[in-house]
Amino acid sequence: MNSYQIIDWGKPLQLRLLEKPVPQGDEVLVKISAAGVCHSDVHIRAGYFDLGGGKKLTAEQFGSKLPMTLGHEIAGTVAALGPQAMGLTLGAPVVVYPWIGCGECSHCLDQRDTDCEKQRSLGSRRDGGFSDYVLVPKSRYIVPAGNVDLMLAATFACSGLTSYGALKKMPPMAPTDRLLLIGAGGLGLAAVSVAPLVTNAQLIVADLDDDKLKAATALGAHQVFNSSGENVASALKEAAGGPIRGIIDFVGTRQTAELAMAVAVKGSVIVIVGMMGGSLEVPLAMLSPRNLTIRGSHVGTLDELKELLRFANEGRLQPIPVATKPMHEINQIIDELEERRFVGRVVVIPD
Repeated sequence: MNSYQIIDWGKPLQLRLLEKPVPQGDEVLVKISAAGVCHSDVHIRAGYFDLGGGKKLTAEQFGSKLPMTLGHEIAGTVAALGPQAMGLTLGAPVVVYPWIGCGECSHCLDQRDTDCEKQRSLGSRRDGGFSDYVLVPKSRYIVPAGNVDLMLAATFACSGLTSYGALKKMPPMAPTDRLLLIGAGGLGLAAVSVAPLVTNAQLIVADLDDDKLKAATALGAHQVFNSSGENVASALKEAAGGPIRGIIDFVGTRQTAELAMAVAVKGSVIVIVGMMGGSLEVPLAMLSPRNLTIRGSHVGTLDELKELLRFANEGRLQPIPVATKPMHEINQIIDELEERRFVGRVVVIPD
């Protein structure tokens, strides 16, 4: 099978011809129809995450090992089953849940793989979806796609799921409250799509790119704000016209995190999702008087992915823009993603 792998950190992915895996035990082999390209792929290909202050978390420290096939937003069809894999039909359209834990700790036994300290996620710690096939270690990580187009369904495994998981960490909100989404990339647009199922708040989307803001408006954002000007925090608070009770930062830079802190009101919840890099200095003496909550959110649970696909099959999710490209263009796509050229999500299809 053809696989696009990292051979050297910071270098383009290379096409390699690998032997097609044969599933054993409860393993499942999925023939890939679509694999989404995520900004995490930019960081892992580069070989590090920026921690701010000149510090880096290397991809190896993160758990990635060479050589490795990237790609964690995976949809396809069941190609082969191990002898213990039950409840699946060959040829069935499926989405792969990639955020796989060790399978033995209390978190995994409680089906909260995302909290596992020894994750073995597909596409970041073991071979993923930029390939013809992917081997999934347990059948429970296979979710039926139903009638959802696989090009869109692939994006639910990360951009949709990550947005949904972050939204569910918001407190209950009234229609008079404002929820600010910073960043209108694939994650931010997915959040606009799913937000009406999670919150009553008015959605404000902030981004530097007017084309992305137009896409957010088309998906149902109540208000959009171009954050490229001066005095952004005061201008945004004035434009909001009401209290910003929740902020989800889908970018994750020092500047966006500082913006979140500056527009928050007393009792606001700030959720950091993006991993663009940097650090934030937080005055500890102000956290208690402002009653602020600052937390991270990492993807979502297997049950949440199932919920998303149910919503989509029921017609309750408006699809985000998805562009399809051939997999052999993967390095160019990652380059362009790093430069933030795309509106929505890009999925690659095997050549």
